[in-house]
Amino acid sequence: MKFRFNSHYNTIAAYVVLVFAVCLALVAVVFRFSALMAYVHRLFKVIAPITWGIVIAYLSTPLLTFFEKYLKKWINRKKEHNKLIRVISIFLCMSILILSIVGIVYAVIPEIISSMKNIFTLLPDYLSNLQQYLTNRFNSFIQDNPELGEKLTNCFTSLQDMLLGLADEYSPKLDSLLDKEGVVANVTSSAYAFLITLKDFCLGLFVSVYLLYSKELFLAQIKKVVHALFSKRHCELIFRIASRTNYTFMHFFSGKAVDSLIIGMLCFIILTIMKMPYVLLISILVGVTNMLPFFGPIIGAVPSGLLILLSEPDRTLAFVIFIILLQQFDGNILGPKILGNSLGLSPFWIMFAIFLGGGMFNFLGMVAFVPLFAVLYAFFRDSV
Repeated sequence: MKFRFNSHYNTIAAYVVLVFAVCLALVAVVFRFSALMAYVHRLFKVIAPITWGIVIAYLSTPLLTFFEKYLKKWINRKKEHNKLIRVISIFLCMSILILSIVGIVYAVIPEIISSMKNIFTLLPDYLSNLQQYLTNRFNSFIQDNPELGEKLTNCFTSLQDMLLGLADEYSPKLDSLLDKEGVVANVTSSAYAFLITLKDFCLGLFVSVYLLYSKELFLAQIKKVVHALFSKRHCELIFRIASRTNYTFMHFFSGKAVDSLIIGMLCFIILTIMKMPYVLLISILVGVTNMLPFFGPIIGAVPSGLLILLSEPDRTLAFVIFIILLQQFDGNILGPKILGNSLGLSPFWIMFAIFLGGGMFNFLGMVAFVPLFAVLYAFFRDSV
C-alpha cells in the first residue's frame, strides 16, 4: 500500500510538534530554572566584551558624526578621503573617552574619597554643632513644649548614633582606599570582579573601534536580514520602531549628558564663589542626578543640603535658594534649549518610569527606563 502525504495533515502534525516542543521548553524552564539562569549568566559573561563594544560604539556615534562633519570641510577640499576622516574621528573619540576615564580615576575619585573621609572624621563635631544650632533656633519652642522637646532630642540622639555607627564602619575602608598599599591589597583580595570588568571594558574598546569603522556595513547587513525574514509592511514597521527608538535614546542620552555637564560645572563655579564646603562632591552629585529628568535636581539636592546642614548650618538656606534657582534655569532655559520636548511625557509618567526602573535596576534603570517608556508611550498613543 502506498503512503500518501497530505499537506493539510502535514501542517497539523508540524503544529502539534511545535506546540509539544514549546510545552517541553516551558517545563524545562520551570523545573530547571536555576540551571538555565546559570547558563544565561555564563553566556552574558562570555559576550560581555561585545556588549561593552556595542554600548561604547552607540554612545560614541554622535561624537563621531560631529568630528566627521567638521573634518570633511578641511580634508575633502580637492579629493574625498572618507576612510582617513573615519580613522581620525575614531581616534579622537577614543582619546576623549580614555582621557576622561583617566581624569576621573586620578583627579576626581581621590578628591571624593578624601571629602568623604573628612566628613566621617568631623561627623561628631558636625552633629554637635547642628544640635546646638537647632537648640538656639527653637529654644523658646522647646521650653514651651518640654515633652515634645524631649522626644526630638531622643530622635536626634538615635540619628546621631546611627550616623556615627556608619562612620565607624566605613571610615577604615576609605583609609585603605587612600593608602596605596591598601589599594593593592583590595585589588588582589576582593576586587577580582572589578579586574574582570576592566578587562571586558578594554576589549570592548577594540570591538567599538571595529563597529564604528564599519557601522554602515553592519547597518546594511541588518536591513538585508530584516527584508529577507519579513514582509514589506512588517519591515516598514520594524524600521519605524527602530528609528523612533534610536532617535529618542540618542537624543535623550547625548542631550542629558551635555545638560548635566553644564549644570555640574555651573554648580562647581558658583559654589566655589559662595565658598561652600565640599564643592566638588556636591557638584558631581548634582550633575550625576541631573541625568534623571524632572526629579533629578531634587534627588541630588537633598543629600547635598543635609551635608551643608551638618557642616555649616548657617549656609543651608543660601544653598537651598541656589539649588532652586539652578533647577529653574535648567528646567525652563537650558533643558528645553538642548533637549526640546524629545520625551513627550508628563511628569506623572516620568515619575512612573523612574520608580519602575529604579525598583528593577537601581540608578541605571531609573535613567534608561525614561526614554524606553517614552518610546512605548509614543507608539501606544499613535495606535490609539
